[in-house]
Amino acid sequence: MLTPNPVSAQASTADSDAPAQSPKLVQTLGLFSSTAIVIGSMIGSGIYIVDADIARGTDSPALYLGAWIVTAVLTLIGALSYGELAAMMPHAGGQYVYLRESLGPLWGFLFGWTLFLVIQTGTIAAVCVAFGKFLGVFFPSVSTTHWLWHIAHVPAWRVGPMVLGNMEIGVSTANFTGILIVVLLAIANIFGVKLGALIQNIFTSAKAIALAALILLAFTVGVNATAWHANFGAGLSQFWRNAGWNTLHPVQVGVGGPVAWVNLLVILAVVQVGSLFSADAWNNITFTAGEVKNPRRNLPLSLIFGTGFVLAVYFLVSLAYMLVLPLHGDPNGATAMARGIQYASEDRVATAALGQVFHSGGAGLMAAAILISTFGCANGMTLAGARVYYAMSQDGLFFKSVGKLHSRYKTPVAGLLVQAAWTVLLCVSGSYSQLLDYIIFAELVFYILTIAGLFVLRVKRPDAPRPYKALGYPVLPALYIVMAAWICVVLLRYKPQYTWPGLALVLLGIPVYLFWSRSSRVQAPPGNG
Repeated sequence: MLTPNPVSAQASTADSDAPAQSPKLVQTLGLFSSTAIVIGSMIGSGIYIVDADIARGTDSPALYLGAWIVTAVLTLIGALSYGELAAMMPHAGGQYVYLRESLGPLWGFLFGWTLFLVIQTGTIAAVCVAFGKFLGVFFPSVSTTHWLWHIAHVPAWRVGPMVLGNMEIGVSTANFTGILIVVLLAIANIFGVKLGALIQNIFTSAKAIALAALILLAFTVGVNATAWHANFGAGLSQFWRNAGWNTLHPVQVGVGGPVAWVNLLVILAVVQVGSLFSADAWNNITFTAGEVKNPRRNLPLSLIFGTGFVLAVYFLVSLAYMLVLPLHGDPNGATAMARGIQYASEDRVATAALGQVFHSGGAGLMAAAILISTFGCANGMTLAGARVYYAMSQDGLFFKSVGKLHSRYKTPVAGLLVQAAWTVLLCVSGSYSQLLDYIIFAELVFYILTIAGLFVLRVKRPDAPRPYKALGYPVLPALYIVMAAWICVVLLRYKPQYTWPGLALVLLGIPVYLFWSRSSRVQAPPGNG
């Protein structure tokens, strides 16, 4: 077995050693609620807009769908691998705990630090502000340009391959709406995990129905002869257009850098920035493991069912777009058909597709679907994120108050409020959009490290109980590491604006870790649920 380190030793102690008066997390999430957290956290606004960027990057119907297949393979292997870790260590904090126990407390902290600084809070900020933007479809006064309090404009400046700044600081009606949603969900989740789960179940069901309706409409009344011929015509030769092994694709290196010509393996890795971001947050259910009933069974099942459902839906939605709109388009086109998927107005492919099906009212229907989707996504991430900071605090690596539970509701109140406060600051600063550009690379690094930890624990803890073992071990986890590492290498080479800043944010956590670990003199109550 691994030798307990001083920081994490208390988290490995049995819960029965904790003081009797200390509130403990309550196991109330069943399989349906756990799966709803997986699905609800994954489906935000990404699937409605990222297809345009993927289509521009690949410039091929086959590679456009191929990008989603790569994302599906990676995410499913990740979920299958995490299932073993989740069943082996069903504790609050999830991935933070897996990294701590396999590679050491520093790696666990760096994940938690990045999660708090950017990954969780930045995503919550983005989807909540997106809620405000799409609310503007129904209430035009809700807009990013309608300022209630404009503080300053931060001009753009260039640092190497990166362009920083170009942010509006202040409160517009759109991000004010987002701030209200952030605060509302934080307060709602204080009143017990049951309430948070109920909200999640309702909105996840609603967004699943909305996406199912989009797929059904596209596959029936929405099929367009022009789009079919452009994407699948001439004996499928149109489908395989620009998808040959010898075909080269243009990629701009950095911001304003030279154009490089790359093969299909490289371009599929480059466009993963969009598709992987849309399919991210599947690991959030592991954060809430301390509140899942029969976690050794339900955690692996919820990961498999949830990711499988979302990835199948994403592929079908992307295929549905191709039945309604041509992939190739003209950026100056006057109609949705002329602009195609590549140049859909403001990248809102779903809105363009529904507009093509209905010709009127499509924008309103899509806006309503995105409002449901973003609200449910923000709720799932709000509920889950606070559990990681709670686990970190239990290890003495975060504010002490965050490691305490409400005496009645058994929820990490301080964690929810601290998370909300930082998210609100990101909303006001306008920095979340740039921060989100950096997280996929950082997330991939942590996913690689966590799955590498699966190998480490198999060697160092061979006799540990494993109610579920990763399917396809060691081949599939090793395949994940190879594929994800390839994407990281490609992004480092061709998209440095997405990689080096993310890496810098992670490394900034090292001195913070040293501060917390050295200043934490009083041991936190053992056991993190």
